[in-house]
Amino acid sequence: MAKPAATCVDGWRLRGQNRSMAEEKITHPSVEERTAAGKRLRDAVPVASHAGWAPVPGRPDPVALLEEQNRTREQDLVPVRHGRMLASPFAFYRGAAKIMAADLKDTPRAGLAVQLCGDAHLANFGFFASPERNLLFDLNDFDETLPGPFEYDVKRLAASFTIAARNNGFWEKDVRKATLTAVRTYREAMARFARMRTLDIWYAHLSEEQLSAALDAAVASQKGKALKKARNGAIAARQSVAKARSRDSMHALSKLAELVDGTYRIVSQPPIIVPVRELGELYGLSGDDIGRAIAEQLRSYRATLPDDRRHLLEQFQIIDVARKVVGVGSVGTQAFIALLQGRDQQDPLFLQVKEATTSVLEDHLPRSRFSQSGERVVRGQRMMQAASDIFLGWSQGSIDNRCLYWRQLRDMKGSVVVEGMRPPGMTFYAGVCGWTLARAHARSGDPIAIAAYLGKSGKFDESISDFAERYADQNERDYEAFAAAVRSGRLEAADGV
Repeated sequence: MAKPAATCVDGWRLRGQNRSMAEEKITHPSVEERTAAGKRLRDAVPVASHAGWAPVPGRPDPVALLEEQNRTREQDLVPVRHGRMLASPFAFYRGAAKIMAADLKDTPRAGLAVQLCGDAHLANFGFFASPERNLLFDLNDFDETLPGPFEYDVKRLAASFTIAARNNGFWEKDVRKATLTAVRTYREAMARFARMRTLDIWYAHLSEEQLSAALDAAVASQKGKALKKARNGAIAARQSVAKARSRDSMHALSKLAELVDGTYRIVSQPPIIVPVRELGELYGLSGDDIGRAIAEQLRSYRATLPDDRRHLLEQFQIIDVARKVVGVGSVGTQAFIALLQGRDQQDPLFLQVKEATTSVLEDHLPRSRFSQSGERVVRGQRMMQAASDIFLGWSQGSIDNRCLYWRQLRDMKGSVVVEGMRPPGMTFYAGVCGWTLARAHARSGDPIAIAAYLGKSGKFDESISDFAERYADQNERDYEAFAAAVRSGRLEAADGV
């Protein structure tokens, strides 16, 4: 029987909850009190209880959950979403956050709240530039962010490594090693954060230099054939970093735009990229209507930025906008790219504008205190990331009044190619993601209480790894049900888009 998510422990409130600021009562329990509270929770919700997962009787039809999501999506893009999810069980898992949210609600949870990513699978981590132009590694997708039980993110991360490793054809021992590494590193990192000063936790981050040093140490620890594989993995990792450094608005301009009659405009590449000049019929808007809607959106978005960032953005003007299909799980939600120009044509800025729907976690957890879902995403991202995009903001959409959030499209953003990983590389990456998730949780939750609950042994690691294996089995069954729905014609899928 799952334990309800607690909002306090023995009368004192944990940080990171979904609460009204007007009702917030701030208390400051001692380190000893916070440690004792975490240890008491081990008796109430033993770490071993996270093992032995099985679907509950009457579990919702996974295909029906996806169909429910599809009702509010761009209908011409729904087959694209299905086609991308059909690629493999791992691709399906990436698009199935709603399914897992329904499963997690019935799992044990200690009642230690954090700001959740909500979709913390291994492909939602990557590189991006800090405001100081340093390359950082962090979580990079917050569409589902919401305060909730820390276990939710840990379980989604662990299951993603099991599923991805199986997808890459790893031996079972290598699958388990990668999964265990992710969870063990999370636990050990949380123990270190529990001993750190508050500001030191807030400033903690994983820089390019730190990651490179850790990579060198990991390669040096290998021998024989494993050493050669590790070296090849390190080369691939550094190539990804170098590629990330080259990805900026000038690079995007060369890839996404063309010069027509002396003015840049976004190149049409349907159905992936469709400029708004070609979308009027779909939305029932004239060219003038679209122009006014874009101007209105820009003003609304600018108002959510701090004064200095707003002043900076006001020096750019919008040149063109296009709909752009992104990701797997997000396909079908409204997503656009906007080309802006500063002093001249060689001073571009590309922004990404994404629809923010209700978090899949809000079906089962208290709703966000932010009524505007775009603000929910932005506030959650700022809470979890070590540094966030200077142009991160939100607005209310003109089409169907949908919520949107804005950020730079390419700002030294990069990610690893999961499908190309070998066992040593994935195990190293598991440790990096585990540390990063622990750091994000330590910012909003109570690292002392969480560390005390997790304990010093590997019992929690083993329990979560057992959950991950069982959930990976279920994901494969759900994938087969999904594929059968496509074959039967219940769902339409577009191949290769």
